[in-house]
Amino acid sequence: MVVSPVVTAVVSLVGLCGVLAWRVREGRSAVTIKKLVMPPVGMATGFSMFVVPMFRVPWSWALAAFLVGAIVLAYPLLLTSSLRRDGDVIMMKRSSAFFAVVIVLAAVRYFARGYFDKFLTLEQTGGLFFILAFGMILRWRMKLLSLYLKLARPEMPLGTAVEEAAD
Repeated sequence: MVVSPVVTAVVSLVGLCGVLAWRVREGRSAVTIKKLVMPPVGMATGFSMFVVPMFRVPWSWALAAFLVGAIVLAYPLLLTSSLRRDGDVIMMKRSSAFFAVVIVLAAVRYFARGYFDKFLTLEQTGGLFFILAFGMILRWRMKLLSLYLKLARPEMPLGTAVEEAAD
């Protein structure tokens, strides 16, 4: 399958704009466990693409892609986003660099895709980048979930905390 570089660039830009718009909208509402967990769960259905033989890659490549996403590419997202308690709700707190990080990550994936397309089929490249993105999103969302659970914990009454410290 031959795809024009112009079509690839336009589709990538449309996808980037969609992600940025979603992030802006998502940042205006309270964070819930469902909002943190559902994106990776929904995204996991994409693994069904590997039922089709054209998308399959060696397990070692898949593991490497997942680890690069989870370790390297998730790191900037972890640095530029956090959660904060705002009264009775928990809100996403993003640094001003968050959107720049998302744009740079999209550019890295776009240009890396051009490199890998020389060695892999379009379907295999798509599969590897899906795994990479899944690793990135999964680690980021798991960290946010951990922060959410800490912030959502009801405060322990002072008397109980003092009694536990004495034991």
